[in-house]
Amino acid sequence: MPDITVTTLILLCLAAAAAGWIDAVVGGGGLLLLPALLLGLPHVPAAHVLGTNKAVAIVGTSGAAVTFLRKAPVRVGLAVRVGLMALAGSMTGAFFAAGISSELLRPVIMIVLLGVAAFVMLRPSFGTAAAGDGTDRPVTRARIITAIVLVGGGIGFYDGLFGPGTGTFLVLALTAVLHLDLVTASATAKIVNVCTNAGALAMFAYQGTVLWQLAAVMAVFNLAGGMIGARMALSRGSGFVRAVLLTVVFSLVAKLGFDQWNA
Repeated sequence: MPDITVTTLILLCLAAAAAGWIDAVVGGGGLLLLPALLLGLPHVPAAHVLGTNKAVAIVGTSGAAVTFLRKAPVRVGLAVRVGLMALAGSMTGAFFAAGISSELLRPVIMIVLLGVAAFVMLRPSFGTAAAGDGTDRPVTRARIITAIVLVGGGIGFYDGLFGPGTGTFLVLALTAVLHLDLVTASATAKIVNVCTNAGALAMFAYQGTVLWQLAAVMAVFNLAGGMIGARMALSRGSGFVRAVLLTVVFSLVAKLGFDQWNA
């Protein structure tokens, strides 16, 4: 456990719970979790922050994947093939992440945050479409190969290297490439995301850049937040969640921008 105050630990646990909640409903919990770790652990090397983030996130993502497998249509075979490529990509990205500094990571995350926020604002229907007949649409071999190589390998590499927004990017890419409906894309994305988290975590663990004690405590809250988020999504709808997500994103951008300006 790093030398942090009780207040910081509580705030990090609350951030983990909120990230699990966001991830379960709209994806992109890493948009909150990783910046929170960067802010809460300003003197910890970026590689350790990234590794700890993966150890926390994989718990909530796995729980969400199990939930989706029970309640949503999933092409398991396709998801596994994309996931295996994503695992390899994330391990490669995590290998290169060891040399990244926090000073470089902050502006990159700010750009990603702003990009996702712009997409959510410009696409008010995102996350609200009902499941259609996506599982019945024919998918060409070329599109499957594209999904495995570009979606799995490309986004997997990004997840290992940086991570924030991976779940959202996976949903968007799978929908565009494979013509999946939103529910099926979300379900498939969760399975792929488990693979990217596992690959990156394996590399970070091998390099010794995971704060396991802190991650274990935060993971409990991340899982609890995901379970609460799933229930709230069903009862209150995605419009409420979108508003909260945008509020959190812009708040984090402002804070990271302030820290970068004064670095």
